[in-house]
This record gives sequence, structure tokens and C-alpha cells, in this order.
Amino acid sequence: MVERLHIREETADDRAKIHQLNKHCFADDTEARLIDRLRDSNCEYLSLVATLNDDIVGHILFTSVQLEDAPSLNIMGLAPLCVSKQHQRRGIGGQLVNAGLDRCRAMGCDAVVVLGHADFYPRFGFRPASQFGLSCAYDVPDELFMALVFNAENMEGHSGLIHYHPTFEEK
Repeated sequence: MVERLHIREETADDRAKIHQLNKHCFADDTEARLIDRLRDSNCEYLSLVATLNDDIVGHILFTSVQLEDAPSLNIMGLAPLCVSKQHQRRGIGGQLVNAGLDRCRAMGCDAVVVLGHADFYPRFGFRPASQFGLSCAYDVPDELFMALVFNAENMEGHSGLIHYHPTFEEK
């Protein structure tokens, strides 16, 4: 049987599998528990899964973030992204990022930020967020906090700290 990749929004039936996938992909269950808590919080989110022959092999989550001086802007934060270890290096992560960015753009997002690998995210158009006058509320190296602006007109004149949902602070 030929494997066929499909990317779609998560359903309630996917949640346990997403939890297990994230637990498997990361060193512990921190990200898996974070995703569960974010779903239960009042934050806006977009959760996509990549499936091969109906098996979930990848997951990406976008949650609303706030720019301190302009909380009405529609900005999403990408985190986390994972692909099962046996399916990595096949472009699935990139397809999840592209699909998620397309949906964020269609939802009217002004920008997306990510705290991630400086050698991976620039291929999708991300640049250091400092180039847009944005900084992360967490103490992270400049090259790891990146932004992709969809609506420069709305973002113009706004700068400052990006705050993730308080759930990110919980243990």
C-alpha cells in the first residue's frame, strides 16, 4: 500500500494519540501535558495533524499570543511541532508548518512567532523577531525568536514584548 500524507485539523478523537506522539517525540511529557492544558484554557488555538494511512505521524500547534503594546493584533505562536521519529527527515514537519501558516494567513493573522531552530524556520520566511521590533518575554537568544509578518500595515508602529498564554508558565 502506498503511504499517503494528509494534513487536517485535529478532532476530539485525536487527542490521546497527539498526547502520545508528543510524549514520544520529546524527552518527557512536558509538551504533551502543555497541549492538553492549552486546549482546556480559554486561548485561541489551531491544532493540525499529519496522517499517513490514517495514523497520526505529526502534529503542530499554534496559539494566540499578545503583543504588549497592541493586544488587539492577531498574532499566533507556533509551538510545539513534532514528527514521529520513524517519519522524520521526510518533509512532514515542513508540510505541517506550511499548512499551519496557510491557515493562520486565512484566519487573518497579522503575524506568527516561533521560538525554534534558527536553521529550520527561516526557510518558511521567518526572520529574527527583533527585525520587527519584537522580543520574547522569555530570556532567549535573538536568533531563536523569529517572526513571520503577514500584515505589515497592521504591524507598523507596534513593537515590544510578545507574551505567550499563561499556560506556558505552568508546570
